[in-house]
Amino acid sequence: MSTPKLTKLFMCLACVVIATDAEAQSRAQAPQLGTPMSKADVAKWDITVFPDGRGLPSGHGTAKEGRAIYVQKCASCHGDQGQGATAEDLVSGPMPPTAGHPNKAIGSYWPYATTIFDYLRRAMPPSAPGSLSSDELYALTAYLLAANKIISESDEMDALSLPKVEMPNRNGFVPIDAKK
Repeated sequence: MSTPKLTKLFMCLACVVIATDAEAQSRAQAPQLGTPMSKADVAKWDITVFPDGRGLPSGHGTAKEGRAIYVQKCASCHGDQGQGATAEDLVSGPMPPTAGHPNKAIGSYWPYATTIFDYLRRAMPPSAPGSLSSDELYALTAYLLAANKIISESDEMDALSLPKVEMPNRNGFVPIDAKK
């Protein structure tokens, strides 16, 4: 091999060694926080429910069943009729929001019934988020929809019926959908 070719080869090898060493040094300087998540761990957190119902689990519930859950797990913060207490009001009736300072209760503000289910599953009750079963979540969602006079108390909510609920403020938002 000629000298210029050997020189180029050695320069390339030197660049690889330097780059590898620099990456190793930067890794050593970075804080070693946490551990990588497995696919199973990621799947536990991949619980997004989209407006069209993608992501909803199996299960079902009615407003009557949801009322008992509400009294037990929600009323202390949201009031016995959803009128608000230490936390926001949930019941407003199906009226459109007013400009400026809209009431952000479920009946007048939320655009999709599936969002109620998704939020409840992720965040409620505050002392034990993620602790409600799918049946409890459907029942509680049905109760809140019925309390807001959006569905009948006898309507059963499940993965097929919940996305079909027409919320009064459905057209009050710009739709964004990150298709999977």
